[in-house]
Amino acid sequence: MANLQFNTFDAFEDAGDRGPATSGPSDGENLGALPTTEDKIHVRVQQRNGRKCITTVQGLADDLDIKRICKAFKKNFSCNGAVQKDEEGDVIQLSGDQRTNVRDFLVDQQICLTDSIVLHGF
Repeated sequence: MANLQFNTFDAFEDAGDRGPATSGPSDGENLGALPTTEDKIHVRVQQRNGRKCITTVQGLADDLDIKRICKAFKKNFSCNGAVQKDEEGDVIQLSGDQRTNVRDFLVDQQICLTDSIVLHGF
């Protein structure tokens, strides 16, 4: 019987985390000068119940005033929000699907670049 090699595919892995597609199975090797996930800002949406969802913003720099950014999000997007403590740092939680609003706000206010924002969900 022929020796079949299957490409491993992780459906929950971000597209930018692996880099270019490889012909063989992925063994977790570093593929060069790809940006690490530590310097990226992750904007996720999580389904609650029914049509309700929350947006979480994680990975903002430590020198930023997270509470002030959360207050600006709440005022500009007309939604509720809170700052939660986590093992990786502070996480901003906003009610509703605010992913594109958050990305546009962070870029317009020059808090970060578009390349450093990763949108997750749906």
